[in-house]
Amino acid sequence: MTGPAPYRVLIIEDHQVVAEGLAALLSEHPDLEVLGVAGSVADVQRWAASEPVDVAVADYWLPDGTGVDATAALREYSPEAAVVFLSADDSDESMLAALEAGASGYLVKSAGGADVAAAVRRAAEGEILVPARQLAALLARRREQAQRQAERSRLLESLTPRERQILGLMAEGMDNRDIARQLGVSYTTVRSHVRHLLSKLSAHSKLEAVVKAAEWGLPEWQY
Repeated sequence: MTGPAPYRVLIIEDHQVVAEGLAALLSEHPDLEVLGVAGSVADVQRWAASEPVDVAVADYWLPDGTGVDATAALREYSPEAAVVFLSADDSDESMLAALEAGASGYLVKSAGGADVAAAVRRAAEGEILVPARQLAALLARRREQAQRQAERSRLLESLTPRERQILGLMAEGMDNRDIARQLGVSYTTVRSHVRHLLSKLSAHSKLEAVVKAAEWGLPEWQY
């Protein structure tokens, strides 16, 4: 009596040493059959067109795209294939992109061999390997980043070209009189611009305004 057929695994990895090590690791498990290695999105398309795939282990960055692109190429031919990402890139952006593409899990390359094999097996069985709490935290951080970017854009749009110019000169350490001489305008005019800058940046001093501008990542001032 024969047991169930092994899960067919495609490794998507462009670094040969990593790919060979991963193939050797997974081949030690009788329930996992390594079909081969695809080193690019184009290779994934060729493999997927010729072999049904149950689960893929994909790096995030590939020479001609990303693991997200590779996932889309794979699912053109094996729409039910599970994908586990195994990458050195542990950024929120990459993890979220992978999960939004339908990945079952996302592991970093420091994961142990037993963990990788277990993740491949569980993904092939239809499990989602990302805890709800971790996913919620990722989404919360993305919302915070989006809100910060929106606030930064709003702040940039609120500054006039002259205010940006003065902010840049303030960052160089110039006082109001130096700025007036530099720009060829009156001291009173500069002082008025500085008051408006402090108000817009919710700052109580020129030093605080410069610090807050740097915190907001505002290098776009014009000299």
